[in-house]
Amino acid sequence: MLEDVIYFTSDGLRLAGALARTAGSRGVIIAHPHPLYGGDMDNPVVLAIQQAYLHQGFSTLRFNFRGVGASAGRFDNGVGERADVQAALTWAAGLGITDIDLAGYSFGAWVNAGLGASCRRMVMVSPPVAFMNFGPPVAIKCLSLIVTGDRDEIAPPAMIAGYRSAWNPTAAFEVIPGADHFYTGFLKILEDHIAAHI
Repeated sequence: MLEDVIYFTSDGLRLAGALARTAGSRGVIIAHPHPLYGGDMDNPVVLAIQQAYLHQGFSTLRFNFRGVGASAGRFDNGVGERADVQAALTWAAGLGITDIDLAGYSFGAWVNAGLGASCRRMVMVSPPVAFMNFGPPVAIKCLSLIVTGDRDEIAPPAMIAGYRSAWNPTAAFEVIPGADHFYTGFLKILEDHIAAHI
């Protein structure tokens, strides 16, 4: 499906994104990996998440956090990035996309974890529990799926399992054998897991 280049504003900053619009109110906003390590909205895992949702008939919005690509501003240690996701939610709602999931990969999952009350359903791909401070685990009632690989040292399954019990013990937890943090060679399997869940 063709995407439109779009822009929206967060804290007065112009952020760039790509929207694939389908009929209806269902949509997903996808948050990308860490900007300081080359993460952006064109990351292959972000695109795999997008394809999973498109195949299920959702509109998809992927965008660059502040300071990434054509988005204005600079990295803000997660504080401004959470504001960016909230601004994306507001912008999408203005288009009639009101039944919204939040999906995030790595840093994007960490950002979204602080906005759990803002979505219908949350999907975390490789939440970086061994790399970033999630703080004391708190309930994320809308968390419905966590995916990681059994070779992911940044999002190790055993550590995630401990967080899941506090986040939402009913959330589905999928571990992909052989996959590391970058899902090289496993992107289609990742896509299929997400599509089957949603």
